[in-house]
Amino acid sequence: MRVLIAEAEERVAHNMKAALRHAGYAVNRVSSGLVADTVLAAETFDLLILDLDLPGMPSVQVLNRLRARNTRLPVLVLSRTCDVEAKVRVLDLGADDHMPKPFALKELMARARALIRRGRCGRPSAIERGALSFDQVDRCVTLHGRPLKLSAGEIGLLEILIQRNGRLVSKQQLIDLLYGRDRSVGQNAVDVSVHRLRAKIRASGVCITTMRGVGYFLENTKSSTVAVPR
Repeated sequence: MRVLIAEAEERVAHNMKAALRHAGYAVNRVSSGLVADTVLAAETFDLLILDLDLPGMPSVQVLNRLRARNTRLPVLVLSRTCDVEAKVRVLDLGADDHMPKPFALKELMARARALIRRGRCGRPSAIERGALSFDQVDRCVTLHGRPLKLSAGEIGLLEILIQRNGRLVSKQQLIDLLYGRDRSVGQNAVDVSVHRLRAKIRASGVCITTMRGVGYFLENTKSSTVAVPR
């Protein structure tokens, strides 16, 4: 699951990113309305957390342009005002929820899960591959019906690979999806995560296969084919 945080305040953005990444979400952060609009037009996310006071382009315009593209992306608006009229306005413009600042991170996470779940209404939340079952909303994994303990990074990695079952994912794609554009991460971090995850899912009937110098893909242990993206 990918979350875009459009937040101007560094401390607030840092705390939200840390909480979301700890829960296994892939997080990107931008700090201006103009960049938010550009990224939203070019990339796909599962949730937008939108600060109402962004510089560069008014946040209400970002929201207007988002909805004009006919996207159903769930939007949680944050603002420092508790004014009822302001709240009604952003909800009428197409926001799905509103939270005043300051807020408790625990409540933010609960609302984020609820919005993502609502956004996936009608679509199954669990993906099954072999004996693995991954719940995309609750961020939990079971192996042979029993909970499998994974780190947040391993959950994010498994989500990317399991959604693209049989399709190759490059190291750079994994870095971009797992860590976002605003963080410098060495490719060795991906190698370490893959090594650890591979060991934990060994008994699942699927495995992570390495195409040396190119990337990784998930396949059934009895399969030998891979779809390389064009």
